Amino acid sequence: MDHAALAIDGGQSGIRARLRTLDGPPLPGRPVLQFPGLLTDRPIAAQVADVVRQVVEETGATLGVVSAGLSGLTDGGQASRELLGATRGLGVAQVHVAHDSVTSYVGALGDAPGAVVAAGTGVVTLAVGARETARIDGWGHSMGDAGSGYWIGRRALDAVMRAYDGRGPATGLAEIVRADLGDLEHAYIALQADPHWVSRTAAFAADVARLADTDGVASAICDDAAAELARSVETGLTRVGLAGSDSPAVCLLGGVLRGERIHAALTTRLRERWPAVDIREPAANALEGAARLPFLAGDSPLRGLTAAVGD
Repeated sequence: MDHAALAIDGGQSGIRARLRTLDGPPLPGRPVLQFPGLLTDRPIAAQVADVVRQVVEETGATLGVVSAGLSGLTDGGQASRELLGATRGLGVAQVHVAHDSVTSYVGALGDAPGAVVAAGTGVVTLAVGARETARIDGWGHSMGDAGSGYWIGRRALDAVMRAYDGRGPATGLAEIVRADLGDLEHAYIALQADPHWVSRTAAFAADVARLADTDGVASAICDDAAAELARSVETGLTRVGLAGSDSPAVCLLGGVLRGERIHAALTTRLRERWPAVDIREPAANALEGAARLPFLAGDSPLRGLTAAVGD
């Protein structure tokens, strides 16, 4: 096989990778490969390098370029250098790395002005203007990610334990938590003992959305999540000079926003602020956005958010 490119979408809940030709299109007959999610408390480049090695071992591909959008990325320059150093022995000559907010944006809106909200286990909003970009939130479960799956799940667990203590109203979420974590008296121990407790907490978001039409506690959590996400969109568009637009382009991505309840509540809030807001379906996903990193125009504001090293 001639040299190929590998695009990677690295999130906390899972990593997707796909082989492509060096000029962009996916290689025929090559499916999307799935791997466990990134652990943001561990070095990211080493985890991505392991994915690259596994792809080579499983497919026999000869790689020339790796491009990746990564959750939890803090220093793209360092990560790209480390990733190149760890994969040169596999034939990799170029590495392009960006935060997953960038690849979500590139996949959804290309380099057109607007805002993209990507709400899964975590959440980040990226706004892009004519010359500026603004990242809102994406600060992880310990300091941010308001409106994310984890945030919703954590609110659900808090509500359940408040009801258990008598500090809050009863909620049908209690039975769901009990079924997953056991006796509520000891549920926190079971959760803390799980090395994947963040994604396990986020998984309760689907139950919150499902009960929202019949459970007041779940309904309030969904409405609060939509309010947080709307605030992030407005802040981002304001910072890049687009808040005064009559119809800014906004794209809503991720598992949280695939649910009807929060998607509808967020859409309503955005239309209250901008009656003609252009809520678009994504042109492509974040994995496609990662594949497009090497081809960003030189004058695109997004180019400054991408780290590239190699020959």
